[in-house]
Amino acid sequence: MTTRTLNLDDTLYRYLIDASLRDHPVLAALREANATHPLARMQIAAEQGQFLQLLVRLLGARNTIEIGTFTGYSALAVALALPDEGRVVACDISREYTDIGQDYWKQAGVAHKIDLRIAPALETLDALIAEGRSGRFDFAFIDADKTGYDAYYERCLVLLRQGGLIAVDNVLWSGRVARPAEDADTAALQAFNRKLRDDARVDLSMLPLGDGLTLARKR
Repeated sequence: MTTRTLNLDDTLYRYLIDASLRDHPVLAALREANATHPLARMQIAAEQGQFLQLLVRLLGARNTIEIGTFTGYSALAVALALPDEGRVVACDISREYTDIGQDYWKQAGVAHKIDLRIAPALETLDALIAEGRSGRFDFAFIDADKTGYDAYYERCLVLLRQGGLIAVDNVLWSGRVARPAEDADTAALQAFNRKLRDDARVDLSMLPLGDGLTLARKR
């Protein structure tokens, strides 16, 4: 028994993967392709992608939002968990990076579920609100520029239905959030984490999964 989360060394982490990961071949192929990318650290971990899939299925999600798509791994994971009529509105500013993912989306047969919007995410989110889609989404995943997290979170709260879920990546920031901030990203994450701790609009859990994952359920 333990009163705190286990520290995973390499051996225990490999066991976790071997004992629990149900890997889709296209997800595995995209991870392999990303492994040599200069920004490979921006991809979520395999077990984190599977966890997002479980959340989406538990919610019975149909409409989801992703803020920060990179090469499309998390969008692919979520799209695979959605029913055929489900949709991911994927927000990113890089055509170069998202173009990598689109071939994999097609290979997995889920390209029709992913509505890629190449624009600043706030523009896309504000447009969805203006279109009358407030309260229509089931799930949102935020994994983009850290100084934008607060604004993305506020828009997602508007767009989510009651009982909808926001998942936020990198909230532990390799441990830097626990030390005095030396850069704008760390300071923004510290302020964001404090805000969510005290936000009565949501139910909250911060998990030491990947680089830290916060779940906020809209009350």
